[in-house]
Amino acid sequence: MNSASSNLTNNATAASGAVSPTAGTPATPVAAAASTASAPVASVNATAAVPAPAANASPTFSPLYQQIKALITQSLQSGEWKPGELIPSEVELAGRFKVSQGTVRKAIDELAAENLVMRRQGKGTFVSTHHEARAHFRFLRLVPDEGVPHYPESKFIEVKRVRAPADVARLMDLKSGDAVIFIKRVQYFDGVPTIVEELWLPGLIFKGLTAERLVEYKGPMYGLFETEFGTRMIRASEQIRAVCADAGAAQLLNIDLGTPLLSSERVSFTYGDKPVELRRGLYLTSRHHYQNELS
Repeated sequence: MNSASSNLTNNATAASGAVSPTAGTPATPVAAAASTASAPVASVNATAAVPAPAANASPTFSPLYQQIKALITQSLQSGEWKPGELIPSEVELAGRFKVSQGTVRKAIDELAAENLVMRRQGKGTFVSTHHEARAHFRFLRLVPDEGVPHYPESKFIEVKRVRAPADVARLMDLKSGDAVIFIKRVQYFDGVPTIVEELWLPGLIFKGLTAERLVEYKGPMYGLFETEFGTRMIRASEQIRAVCADAGAAQLLNIDLGTPLLSSERVSFTYGDKPVELRRGLYLTSRHHYQNELS
């Protein structure tokens, strides 16, 4: 087994407080075809959604429902429909985009499968939000061996602005030395320390995030990111391996040196496949296990 110290970086030497980034660039406005009910059919023509092909390349065409899906996603990204809000009905969207209701339904089926929207029987389709109870466990896959899964309590060890180390910058598509928010915390299940996490967030997007705000906020962290920083986690890529607890992890988790732990490194993305969080965690699995649904 590898040492846990190879997965959680030593932040004692990280520079802090030296960067003053400017305000972030607002989201790109939704395309005209997605914002007016009178959009012509040409707005969702197969050739309109792809760049001009190279001289010797064959043209690429996108199915009509995929183009409608892209337009609806643009409206979600631009904030036309906020998290938790009801989006227009399939009939209304079909009229807006000048396509059949079946085409819209197929587009929404894919958005629902990707957890971007959520259908509620008899009520309509809503923009998914991290404040929904079921959303709490989309990215937290550590569940108890016995009892009902529940969200852990957090104790924050460090929250500071630092310059991004080279490996962090590479994974988050930043420049080495760019400002990031570094967070280190221990999460407790029923009073037992179970997870040690280190997080890096782009300083430009999360300007103003402080330890006080994190401690004050009682909901899931992703809910805070969504509500106060306009950043919604859409998907994540994760690597998992077995490691042994080093001295730092052993102390924080109150376990013996060398205790087996599950190590994860996860990059979370928002709209447009933009990485907005790097999270490295050590999980104690004596009373919990990592659960994933495969299909």
